[in-house]
Amino acid sequence: MIKQLFDKRYPVTNGLLVLTTVVFLLIQVLRFGQTTTAYTIFEFGGMYGEMVRYDPTQIWRLISPIFVHIGWEHFLFNSITLLGLGYQLEGIFGHRRFFLLYLLSGMMGNLFVLFFTPDVVGAGASTSLFGLFAAMALLRKFSRSPYLRVLGQRYMVLLGLNLALGLFNPAISMAGHIGGAVGGCLTVLFIPPLMEKNLFTPSQKSYGMAAYLGLTVLLLAIFWLL
Repeated sequence: MIKQLFDKRYPVTNGLLVLTTVVFLLIQVLRFGQTTTAYTIFEFGGMYGEMVRYDPTQIWRLISPIFVHIGWEHFLFNSITLLGLGYQLEGIFGHRRFFLLYLLSGMMGNLFVLFFTPDVVGAGASTSLFGLFAAMALLRKFSRSPYLRVLGQRYMVLLGLNLALGLFNPAISMAGHIGGAVGGCLTVLFIPPLMEKNLFTPSQKSYGMAAYLGLTVLLLAIFWLL
């Protein structure tokens, strides 16, 4: 049953799912009865901007919230989404490129959470997932592959629908979702799909990387200095 559920061809997706599940189960076991409190989520790696402002060594929280979830519904929804998206996109991007796209999208999403909602504890893989949505939506315009253009159209619809749904749910971090989408769009410029490694010119790749790094430095500088 396990072998049928987890396809060995997609080790990165499987690894991300395992890590996310282990963290979630640890929260359930070690903090039974208090698994969704703000303190518990923060304790296990959730983003809390004010703490990062006070202690810059907590900058690792740009990564850790990707693997932390608030309750069973949050965990199951994001895990099922990752399973579906991951198996499809890991095959398109390749293992390393998919991992970097996932991680860098999530980091930008958490940076937006830190910058725009520093007094809120946030967590979840949706920052990374929105990056995957947005990266594929961008490929709809630039890809030479009919398959990727059609797939990109579907992801554009998914991106729009999920952003719209977030407007009606105050528990959803719009900052994280938008930040993740921005991160995905910028990252795919310098880490394009494996099947189209030369989709963007060297200068376009450089601009994409510079924009990602520049936005990161700018937001952190403003956050800590002002």
